Parts: sequence; structure tokens; C-alpha cells
Amino acid sequence: MNILITGAKGQLGNEMRVMSKEHPKHRYFFTDVMEADDTSVLDITDAKAVSAFVSNHAIDLIVNCAAYTNVDKAEEDEVTAKKINADALSVLGGQGIKVIHVSTDYVFSGDGHQPYRETDPVAPRTVYGRTKYEGEKRLLAECPEAIILRTAWLYSSFGNNFVKTMIRLGKEKKSLGVVFDQIGTPTYAADLAQAIFTVLECPVWHPGIYHFTNEGVCSWYDFTIAIHEAAGIAGCEVHPILSEEYQYQTPRPHYSVLDKSKYKKTFGVEIPYWKTSLVRCVDRLMIDN
Repeated sequence: MNILITGAKGQLGNEMRVMSKEHPKHRYFFTDVMEADDTSVLDITDAKAVSAFVSNHAIDLIVNCAAYTNVDKAEEDEVTAKKINADALSVLGGQGIKVIHVSTDYVFSGDGHQPYRETDPVAPRTVYGRTKYEGEKRLLAECPEAIILRTAWLYSSFGNNFVKTMIRLGKEKKSLGVVFDQIGTPTYAADLAQAIFTVLECPVWHPGIYHFTNEGVCSWYDFTIAIHEAAGIAGCEVHPILSEEYQYQTPRPHYSVLDKSKYKKTFGVEIPYWKTSLVRCVDRLMIDN
């Protein structure tokens, strides 16, 4: 297949690029709104540009890794967030080809106590969550055969993310206060990329919404402790604090655990435990640096 991968300069897009080398039977077209030597420029909100690209390169399938993910800035710039997270999905879904789209745990309220299933009611409480959910609806309206993968707490050796920030702060500071009353599952973007390739390589197309994160649960505090252990940081004391002490600009979900049973059963795979994947990522960061 000829596969268009959008958002190629982001965490997931970069992991898709790395992993694509292990799946050479397809031809990949990596695009991003930002110009780069090894990436074609494509604005997914530009319907004419997308249609031309799909036609000119005989694209068979789109993997959408592009998103407006800054939760705080989205509250101040809903127009742009909606354009990228929602309006663009009408464009991508309207090309008459299959689409794999990455969504988020933020479509839920975050006040649950059991892992969220795909069939649970959504109740987004932020502009980011609302625009991402709107994007899901727009995509399925245009392309009922689409596959949507909701994920959470994404990190990678690429880009800016919580893991890199905690390693940097752990080296710079003698103490850190990290929220302990928000629970979720860290997700290594390389594992999410593998999940997407599992979908691509499956002999049967299974449309619908799926949840994918790594296995297990933890708080941001627990996550930070594990990051410092994996990175060999011993000189920084990490203290648990309440969300209200951190004073977020925008509310964060207190519970973001996703039930992955449907994905595992449909595609017949096991998913790595979050700590195991974290060690892989940190080891990769140590090598790169």
C-alpha cells in the first residue's frame, strides 16, 4: 500500500518513521505542516492540498498522527484546536480511503474509578478533549470504516514530553513536587506505533474505536520515581503533591486508565508493561545523548 502518515515530526510520527523500516512492503509518505528535509509539507486542514496529495501519490490509507495537543493553549485558542483536531478529520475522512486516527483519554470526564471502555459515555471537560471527540465524530461520519485508537500519557525519545522533562529537572534540582492524585498509564510512542503497524498488517480490517496504552497503572508521582530510577538519578528528592497544589491552568483528568481488552482480543497481541517500556525509552535516550 501507499500510506500517508501525517504529523510526521511529532513523537508518534517519528516512531512511525523508525518502525516503517521494519515493514518495507509498504511505501510511506511522511508529511507535516512544518517544513523539513525528509518530510513533505502538508496542511491537513487544507482540503484541496490533501485531495491533491492523495491523488498524486495514489494513497491507499492515511495514518493521522497530527493533533493540537497543548491542553492549556487550546483553552485560549479554541479556533486553531478545532481546526486541527476536528475540522481536519472531515478532510481526511472524506478522501474515500481507509483512515487510522489517534485520539485521547481526554474524551472522558476523568472522574471514573474503573478502566474506561470504548462503549462508555464520553464527557470531555476541556477544549482539547471536546475538539478531539468532535474529530472522532467527524471522521466516522465521513469514513465509517475508520479505525480510531485512543491513547494516554504519551512519551518518546523524540520531542518534548514528561519523561524528558523529569530527567532534566531531576538533574537540575534537589527536590521536586509531583502530583500523586492523577492516575493513568504511561504509553511509549514506539509501542503505539507498533500497535498501528499491527492494525496495518492484520489480514482483516476491523473498523471501530479501540483503546491502547501500555499495561498497568500509576500516578505522575510514581511515574517520576520510575523515570529517575531508570535514568540513574539519585540526587533529587521527589515529593507527592495534590493537583490543587500544582495549580493547573486547565483541569486534568484524575483517572485516565483505559481498558485495552477489545484491542488485545481483536488483534491477538500482548501489550508491554509500562515500566518495561519506560526502561527501553530511557536507555534509548541515554544512547542518543
